[in-house]
Amino acid sequence: MPESPVTYAYQTVGFHFRVLFIGLEDRKAFDVRFQSVTGLDVQMETETIKEGGENRFEHVVPTRTKYSDLVLKRGLLSPATRSAITGWCKKAFDEYRVQPINLVVQLLNEDHEPIMKWDVIHAWPKNWKLGELNAERSEVLIETLELNYNFCQFQSVQKQN
Repeated sequence: MPESPVTYAYQTVGFHFRVLFIGLEDRKAFDVRFQSVTGLDVQMETETIKEGGENRFEHVVPTRTKYSDLVLKRGLLSPATRSAITGWCKKAFDEYRVQPINLVVQLLNEDHEPIMKWDVIHAWPKNWKLGELNAERSEVLIETLELNYNFCQFQSVQKQN
């Protein structure tokens, strides 16, 4: 009986990804390059029910899901660079015009094709900050964008043949 070929399963790496802002016009490649994305997590909230006469335990039941804030970090773009994301944030913080949008976070393979994706629904800027200005260190100035969102949906992307 011939031996079956050995198949290998490799762990997925988390350093090759992209973020797409749906609905922001003038999306440029440099505008959506982030060094890190955190907050793609969900937690089940619970409620405790005490049953009369049963003193050994309490029933814990799920109630709803809760999502963390999405935190995106990138090097600060030059002021001369017209950034649709910066414009979106300025409208929210300077003019109090909050425009919720959807985002897609894609994990990419070595051919720059998506293998997993997270659809982030109804996101809006909650916090926008810069890293420390420090004359003693020569490092890239980091811009941090914290977004509130309603929910996200995870999908494994199947390769189309």
